[in-house]
Amino acid sequence: MKDGVRRLSSILLFTALAAQLAAGAQGVPPPHYRAFDAKGNAVTLQAIVASLGRADVLFVGETHDDAVAHLLEAELLRRADEAYGASSAEHRSVALSLEMFERDVQTVLDEYLAGLITERHFLLSSRPWRNYETDYRPLVEYAREHHLPVIAANAPARYVSRVSSNGPDSLKSLPQVAIKSWLPPLPFPPASEGYAAKFNRFMGGEGAAGATQASAHGGLHLLEAQTLRDASMAYSISEYLKRGRDPLVVQVNGTFHSEERMGVPEQLARYRKQARAVVVTIVPADSFPNFEAGLGRLGDFVIITDPAVKTGSGF
Repeated sequence: MKDGVRRLSSILLFTALAAQLAAGAQGVPPPHYRAFDAKGNAVTLQAIVASLGRADVLFVGETHDDAVAHLLEAELLRRADEAYGASSAEHRSVALSLEMFERDVQTVLDEYLAGLITERHFLLSSRPWRNYETDYRPLVEYAREHHLPVIAANAPARYVSRVSSNGPDSLKSLPQVAIKSWLPPLPFPPASEGYAAKFNRFMGGEGAAGATQASAHGGLHLLEAQTLRDASMAYSISEYLKRGRDPLVVQVNGTFHSEERMGVPEQLARYRKQARAVVVTIVPADSFPNFEAGLGRLGDFVIITDPAVKTGSGF
C-alpha cells in the first residue's frame, strides 16, 4: 500500500514539474524552483544544458529529501541525452553516474539495464537507498529505456566503515579482488586543505546537522572515510571517461560531495586532469524564490527550490 502511494505521489510530482517546465518555456517563472548562474543571474534549464557542450561531467548536487531536486535531475538527464546523446547530432556517449549505488553491485545493475534480470531481483541484490522508488528509479528507468550506461560509483559502505574506524591503511588487508574491483587505486588521494577545513567545520557542529552526522557515523577517521567516497566516485567517472567517443557523464550526489567544486570534482582532477566539469548545486533555500549572494559560491549554477516540498509530499 505504501509503495503504491509513493509511486502515485511520484507520478503527480513529475506531472506537476512537466507543467512547470512548459510554463518556464513560455517565460512564466516556475513555482517551485529558480535557476541562477554563480553571479545570481536567472537562467533556464536549457542554458545549463547548453553549457555542457564543452564539458565532460555534469555534477548535480542534491539534498537527499528534496523532491524538486530529484525531478530536476531527471529532467537534466533527459535534456542532456537529447542534446548530446546517441540520437542527437553530437552523438556523444552519455552516461548516468550515481552516489546511490556502490561499485560492487555494478554487475547487477548492468544485468538489469540489459534486461537479463527482473527489477525485483535487481532491487534484492543492489542495496538501493530507501527512497529509491520515488527519487532515483526515474533516473535508472530513463537510462534503461534509452540504453544509457549507469555507473555504480560509490565505495561499498563496509569499506567506508572500515576506514572510519581503522584508517585508510586498513584497506590494504582486503582481498585483492576487492582492492582491484571495488575501490579506487590505493592509497587514495587525501582531501584538499580547503575540503578538510570545510568538513571539520561541518562535523564540529555548525548547526544541528553537523552534530547529528558526526554522532551517527562515529569513528576516528571520518574525513578519510568521506574522502574514500569522493575518490571512489571520481575514479569511477574517470574510468568511464576513458571509453567511448566524447563521453558525457551526469553525476548525481549529495551537495557536500561537489559544491564549491570540492570533493568529487577535486578528486576527478587528480585522476583525469583534463576533465572539464560543470557543477550544479540544488538547494532548498529559506530565501526562496530570491537568490542570496552567498549561494553563488556553490557551483557554476545554483538552483534553489521551495523548502516546503519534500519527498513523498505533493505540490
